[in-house]
Amino acid sequence: MLEDEEAAPRRPARLQKLLLDPLGVAELRDYIAELRAEIARTEAEIARKDSHRSAADAFFRRG
Repeated sequence: MLEDEEAAPRRPARLQKLLLDPLGVAELRDYIAELRAEIARTEAEIARKDSHRSAADAFFRRG
């Protein structure tokens, strides 16, 4: 079983949970803005990949 785990591709590291207690309100708002920017970037990448997939599907359906 260990060999299977070593052969499987690893997922990229996800965001580490930030300790929120020491942060002030302004810092928390900045953190939220950073997270929203990362979400937007990720959603744009998903849209790009969906578009490529749709184009490929359409191309191969025509034949």
